Amino acid sequence: MKHTYTVTGMTCNGCRTSVEDALSKLPGVTKASVDLEKSEATIEMSQHISIDTLQKAISNKYSIFEKNIFQTTPNQIEEQKSDLQQLFPLFLIFAYIIIASSLINYKSGNANDFMLDFMGLFYIVFSFFKLLDLKGFPESFKMYDPLAKAFPFYGWIYPFIEVALGLMFLMRFQVPFALIVTLVVLGITTIGVTKTLLDKKSIQCACLGTALKLPMTKATFIENSIMIVMAIIMLIKTYI
Repeated sequence: MKHTYTVTGMTCNGCRTSVEDALSKLPGVTKASVDLEKSEATIEMSQHISIDTLQKAISNKYSIFEKNIFQTTPNQIEEQKSDLQQLFPLFLIFAYIIIASSLINYKSGNANDFMLDFMGLFYIVFSFFKLLDLKGFPESFKMYDPLAKAFPFYGWIYPFIEVALGLMFLMRFQVPFALIVTLVVLGITTIGVTKTLLDKKSIQCACLGTALKLPMTKATFIENSIMIVMAIIMLIKTYI
């Protein structure tokens, strides 16, 4: 018998291997294979194995349930939350960054300074979450970023690139260079995000690292686009 299950909670190849090994060791399982991108586990078994048994075999970090079943479990309810609910942490962080940038510049009312502070705080805050799990972030990041997929080392240094860009914007150091780098790195990531959305793949967004499990949605595209548009506006004002 061959059955396909949905597995949630996996963020990297290490997770995939852990789930695959745990399922393969179960009595009655002849073969188990896990697809990280599809969040699926295909299990060949000599006898029927209950969902409860499969769940107990893997870590509580992961959840497994049958595909195309009508019974709603607590884990499925969590998965079925609207994008707005799942992305609440992202929106909250954006609101804090906007408020902080506004307060810093409320006396001068300078739009240029607001954008530079916004971009600087954006990079510093987002890099913080990526650095919380520097080991797990590159694995999640390379699932959709073309450069990180081609050169895994890029995923390891990306959080530090964000830190450097954030400091450059906040300190007004080599701003034109920082703007160009922003266009390049976020442009590459946006290409990957767009392809993922068009392919309708269900993967985790690594914009806030792996500490907060956010789905890849249009909000991720909008988030990058805002930064790209700001960078273009600042470059135009700098050179024209």
